[in-house]
Amino acid sequence: MDIKEYFDRISYRGSHNKPDLATMSDIFQHHIQAVPFENLSIHCGERIELDLEATYNKIVKKKRGGWCMENNYLLSWVLKTLGYDVTLLGARVYFPEMDAYAEEIDHLLLQVQLDGKSYIVDGGFGMPYQLWQPMELVSGRDQPQTPGIFRFQEENGTWYLEKVKRKQCVVNHSTSTSQNVENEVCRRIYLFTLQPRDIEEFRGCNDDLQTAPDSLFVTKSICSLQTADGIRALVGWKLTEVKYNYRDNTDLVEIRMLADEEIEKTLKEKFNITLDKKFVPVNVSKLSLF
Repeated sequence: MDIKEYFDRISYRGSHNKPDLATMSDIFQHHIQAVPFENLSIHCGERIELDLEATYNKIVKKKRGGWCMENNYLLSWVLKTLGYDVTLLGARVYFPEMDAYAEEIDHLLLQVQLDGKSYIVDGGFGMPYQLWQPMELVSGRDQPQTPGIFRFQEENGTWYLEKVKRKQCVVNHSTSTSQNVENEVCRRIYLFTLQPRDIEEFRGCNDDLQTAPDSLFVTKSICSLQTADGIRALVGWKLTEVKYNYRDNTDLVEIRMLADEEIEKTLKEKFNITLDKKFVPVNVSKLSLF
């Protein structure tokens, strides 16, 4: 594995001699705009391996994306290689339709200690709840970013990440979301503790999320990528493009349903993804990703 090859993959041309916040933030921004959050392997008959070299080959050499246990595992290697103090953490994702967090850990994220402060680095959540910069780990402070205002709340050693939602101007709105989602002002995203984790602790989670019949990742094919001013996402056949804060604290949302013959071209043109095997789109879950 070669750090320079990784930098080429994310088109990073900046300095990496000093492990500081500015460098980490710049690399992170390049990563999320170059590497999609996606689970397409599941819907191509491929297995997602919890292996660093396999993840490197997939994301860097084959120019694919991945989910949290791929994106953040690779980012942990990148940051450690550059001299950062990185710890793996485990989170439980919030599902608004059920008004509940997952019962077991189902998300990998990173904690970075830097200049006496602690930061959460998470390049593997995707969709409109993807962080655009590392977040300082402090409770109760609004941390505005381009996608919106994020903040942590800490209660008895458990940390909660949430995002204040903007209004949306939806063009070509053809599908309805649940009342819970429509009425949200603030979206809870996940909860976590600061207990250090080993990558082996995610092996069961990595297996379950790609095999359990009711898994979100089995019931939805997902590919999302952060752009210069928003996000684009292909979920099943539905292509959604969001421009953040295009006016008056409102996001512009455009939705289009694709035909089967448009999928391959869209993956290439919108996400720079070319698949080796036949891809079968899926979207049978009622869970909302927006």
